[in-house]
Amino acid sequence: MAGMGVSKADSDVSAAGAPARVARGSDFWTVAFAFLIVAMSATLPSPLYGLYRTRDHLSAFTITIVYGVFAAGTIGALRAGPAIVGRVGRRGTMLAAVATMMAAAGLLAVWKALPGLVAGRLLTGVAVGLASGTAITFLIELRLRADPRADVARARVIGTSVNVGALGIGPLLAGVLAQFAKWPLTLSHLVMVGLGAVALAALAPVPETGSVTRRGDAATSGAELPSTPAAEGPRPRLPIPAAAATLAAFAANGLFAGLSGLFLSVTLHHPSHALSGLTLFLVFTSGVISQVATGSWPASRVLAFGTGSMLVGLVSMAVSVRLSSPSLALFLISGALIGAGAGAVFKGTTGLVLETTAPQYRLAMTSALLIVLFIGLSVPVIGAGIALDEGATAPDTVLVFAILVGLGVTASGWALLGRRSASHQKTTA
Repeated sequence: MAGMGVSKADSDVSAAGAPARVARGSDFWTVAFAFLIVAMSATLPSPLYGLYRTRDHLSAFTITIVYGVFAAGTIGALRAGPAIVGRVGRRGTMLAAVATMMAAAGLLAVWKALPGLVAGRLLTGVAVGLASGTAITFLIELRLRADPRADVARARVIGTSVNVGALGIGPLLAGVLAQFAKWPLTLSHLVMVGLGAVALAALAPVPETGSVTRRGDAATSGAELPSTPAAEGPRPRLPIPAAAATLAAFAANGLFAGLSGLFLSVTLHHPSHALSGLTLFLVFTSGVISQVATGSWPASRVLAFGTGSMLVGLVSMAVSVRLSSPSLALFLISGALIGAGAGAVFKGTTGLVLETTAPQYRLAMTSALLIVLFIGLSVPVIGAGIALDEGATAPDTVLVFAILVGLGVTASGWALLGRRSASHQKTTA
């Protein structure tokens, strides 16, 4: 909960028992910057896939395989994250994430053939998974080290906003460079290597915080603490409605991330790489804005708002590509509505789930939500790619996808709100 502090004894002792340097305010922003750079790499190549397809004559299905490889790397790293943090700490894990991202970007810059693209995206997925599973908890603990009385809600909002916002900044950077600079398949990756080097150097003096695991602060920091299974009960599982809501919310974002360039060039007749990157920037930035704007709202209201925004956006998206004269403006508006809705649905779902989760299990529950998030970003792209490869038209693919996601987000939102109401009644009875 916001405002909970840490004891001086805890904040001054490291895992080895030696005094730990008190975190500075700049350490928080250093980790946020490193997280931003790694998360940018997740969607950075999206505006470039059209260039890969044209140059190497790749099918839509081949591009979906690349997305599947990225998702596999991310999910694998998220699952292995707790064990890695246990061995090298949060700072060490973030350093590994940045270094892996740099290796992936370097590989993509020098090896542009399909095997290099696949290998580079696999490494990118590993980097994103390591950072996503570590950074938010690291940020919260750094905030508490710098000021034990700090409101950690702000640190959490900054962390989630960086995560979602970076997914839009990456393709914007790549799209603009591809449109207006030379070496479109090389320059953006070299820029990421340079930014990663800055992040690595800045992370070096940041203190480790993984040892700061107090039972009273577990709800705040997300740290999992040792517990007695007999006393604590069985380890909880992510509720199916929460998984379905997260999957549906980011499935729409995933379609934009993977196929917006194709829709813009083929259906809407706007083949600009910069416009493709700007479209994704609009989608994910809208998600950040909705999370910040609903900061004081209860989780149930945030979820209801997000569901409504996504439904309107999905209808608008289906209409925009099926008009006799497809509308670019309506397509962009639908992307903003879907992005805002997805951000709010994820925020509301996370709030509803963590409200009813024991503190010592909240890190595991958050990791489970992140795994579903990245599945949502990837699976629809794979499905749409297969459909297009089999001869389906882009408008028909969008229509079917919009119906499925709309049903999924509505049903899961209804179930989540009902689950919260039942839990609340049980608690107050």
